[in-house]
Amino acid sequence: MAAQSSAAAVRLQCRSEMHTENTVGLAPGYVQSNLMVLPSEYAADFVSLCERNPVPFSLLATSRTTGDPHTLSDPKLISAGAESGAGDSTLPLLDLRTDLPRYNVYSCGSLIDTPNNVKDYWTESHTAFIMGCSFSFDSALVAAGLPPRHIEAGCNVTMYTTTYKLHPAGIFTEGTMVVSMRPYKESDIPRVRAITGRFSRTHGEPVDWGWDALERLGIKDLGKPDFGDVVEVRREEGEVPVFWGCGATPSLVIKLAGDKIKGHVITHIPGFSLILDLKDDEV
Repeated sequence: MAAQSSAAAVRLQCRSEMHTENTVGLAPGYVQSNLMVLPSEYAADFVSLCERNPVPFSLLATSRTTGDPHTLSDPKLISAGAESGAGDSTLPLLDLRTDLPRYNVYSCGSLIDTPNNVKDYWTESHTAFIMGCSFSFDSALVAAGLPPRHIEAGCNVTMYTTTYKLHPAGIFTEGTMVVSMRPYKESDIPRVRAITGRFSRTHGEPVDWGWDALERLGIKDLGKPDFGDVVEVRREEGEVPVFWGCGATPSLVIKLAGDKIKGHVITHIPGFSLILDLKDDEV
């Protein structure tokens, strides 16, 4: 997969299962997003959860109608003028069942499958939610000469479960925030905050930083992330861990909801995102 591909081309590569790895660094300049698909009877509770916890749950759009995998409530996210390179105008611009590299599928809070498409699980009663992803500000950090370590290493971002409790909503009464981590020198943090703070719909500025933040967030070991890959924090060079709200949080909430949810729940795998036709600077 060429990193310079358009968002639409990446979606088609995922749809044909030609790309099945993470989306780090793909289609730079385009918004990457996270996916949650729930039986529609839980949709109102999930919207409330997003509204009460906007940093980790940065809601961008929903499916326009229940059961529709092709159209979103905000038409700007998928553009009719997008260049796919496919040469076939009959192909749908979006298919939420196929256009991510891989998915997690849950039943009663347990992970039961990690397929490349979810056609066997999607039903006419499902509602999809599209949420912002911090990958969307990575390009701005690179442009400012502050490339995230996972971009340099070509790996997934590092993610940790914290002890920071979420505000409950409806059936979603348990859960804590998941954070992503990027190491930076303390002297660079004001610039990092200013750059990422412009991306409020894709998690915004950091929620905490510094070595003392580990205790505040309840992170016991940087070398043992809950999601993603380990990246080096070069303490001897003055680097400290910097933490952002993360779109892996909804998956944790689904696990804890357990059998309160009847039917299959579909999510992205952390780091395996849906790439939208919206540009990063348009968020």
